[in-house]
Amino acid sequence: MQSKDAVIAIYGPTASGKTALSLALCKQLDCEIISVDSALIYRGMDIGTAKPSAEEQAQVPHHLLDIRDPAETYSAADFQKDALALIEDIHQRDKVPLLVGGTMLYFKALLEGLSHLPESDVSVRERLSADWHDKGLAELHKQLQEVDPVSAERIHPNDPQRIIRALEVYELAGKSLTELTRERYGQLDKPIYQFAVAPAEREVLHQRIEQRFDQMLAQPFEDEVKKLFDRDDLHPDLPSVRSVGYRQMWQYLAGELSYDEMRERGIIATRQLAKRQMTWLRGWPGVHWLTTGDTDMEAKVLRVMQQPAKKFDRQD
Repeated sequence: MQSKDAVIAIYGPTASGKTALSLALCKQLDCEIISVDSALIYRGMDIGTAKPSAEEQAQVPHHLLDIRDPAETYSAADFQKDALALIEDIHQRDKVPLLVGGTMLYFKALLEGLSHLPESDVSVRERLSADWHDKGLAELHKQLQEVDPVSAERIHPNDPQRIIRALEVYELAGKSLTELTRERYGQLDKPIYQFAVAPAEREVLHQRIEQRFDQMLAQPFEDEVKKLFDRDDLHPDLPSVRSVGYRQMWQYLAGELSYDEMRERGIIATRQLAKRQMTWLRGWPGVHWLTTGDTDMEAKVLRVMQQPAKKFDRQD
């Protein structure tokens, strides 16, 4: 590994083989794994998230697993802060941080940084909403063109929520949304090797997703979700319950779906998630692509890492 202070990132859609590759690499490199997954953070959600088993976790240290109760939330900003601290700690112990997961919003926060956007103000939003109803949305879009022409060009004239938010940001911060999104903080300031794992054919990924979902159902996944369902402090609007698979099983337990409908919708939702993940990755700079099932995958990764790593640059 040429760059001693580098970070390794393994991206990929769900069911593409990221976990297997990461564990194989850890046998060659002195790594610790940082999970980049918005569902793996929750305790008691193991089967539906395909959480690494106790045996797999015993092979190599894993971080950011089981760090929240399902009733709690965890933001991209929370992940950014935790991941930066973990990367520094792992490097100080002369080990290699290995980021593994498919929550691209988390990766984006870490690699591109976050913007200092003001929190929403109820009184400002109410006044802007009143202006919308009194003067019309076209007038608000015209105001946006005057203070933030870039956002006005990007935001559709018939999108009241985003128009009002852009005007609200300008009023609260004294700077345009465009200016603030250019002023980012917390970016990872270390070289990074980036790899994406995915099947060569979409049909293969779909088959793997269906197979994994059926494997979940063959395990006590229903019992796992029922424990959540029976809690008084959980509801369908929480991020944990909205996780793919959990939402559909929750609806089944609530009597809203039949078992077959739950299975079908769960598989469809997982495929849609994988499609979104692939869309993100196709526009991601600096990625070395790997094919799921390639027996030479590990060797290809190690060959790439014989070259110096570069810091992340969105323009690459």
